[in-house]
Amino acid sequence: MLILAVDTSGNTASCALMQDALLLGQRMIYTARAHSQILLPEVKGMLADTGHTVQEVDVFAAANGPGSYTGLRIGIAAMQALSYAGGKQCAGISSLEGLAWNVSPFCGVICASLYARADLCYCAFFRSDGQTVTRLTEDAVLKTDEIAAQCCSFGAKIMCAGNGYEKLHARCDCLISAPPHLCNQSAAGIAMAALHRDPLPPEQLSVSYLQAVKIG
Repeated sequence: MLILAVDTSGNTASCALMQDALLLGQRMIYTARAHSQILLPEVKGMLADTGHTVQEVDVFAAANGPGSYTGLRIGIAAMQALSYAGGKQCAGISSLEGLAWNVSPFCGVICASLYARADLCYCAFFRSDGQTVTRLTEDAVLKTDEIAAQCCSFGAKIMCAGNGYEKLHARCDCLISAPPHLCNQSAAGIAMAALHRDPLPPEQLSVSYLQAVKIG
């Protein structure tokens, strides 16, 4: 199965191409420019570099949230358009789940966390056996103290992926940070998760927003 994945949920715009479990190519840019200016040219260049065409892709996968409202819509719309054009299928993957798959070689509990605002972070917990990632909790918007308490409840060192680590590490000694090159949202993580997901028709691909509730 050939999977083309994109992640436009944050400040990075990334795309990846995966053939079964082999990552054929990946491009990632940390940018202040609009994802709409960058994404499709990067996809086109990556396909050319790997010797593949968009017509060969079996599944078009996209990060579907949480994250930047505008960025997510750009990634979803692009994958839907390519899927419709080729009569192919799609996969919508949580950006938090993609972060967990980035660090899947870590054996243990993974806290995928992205800063939301003020004292809130998007968060979900996963467990990895070094090869496969299993979800432990649903995506949620929580106060950092709540997340830290959950981390400590596991009674072991926990890998934290995502920029939420900057808000959490001072509150929880058990957290260790993912390596710098794996901290940001990545299309490679989205592609790996999509390998373990039943694909959907493009009309069912949608953005899953989590609303950051007001504090106090």
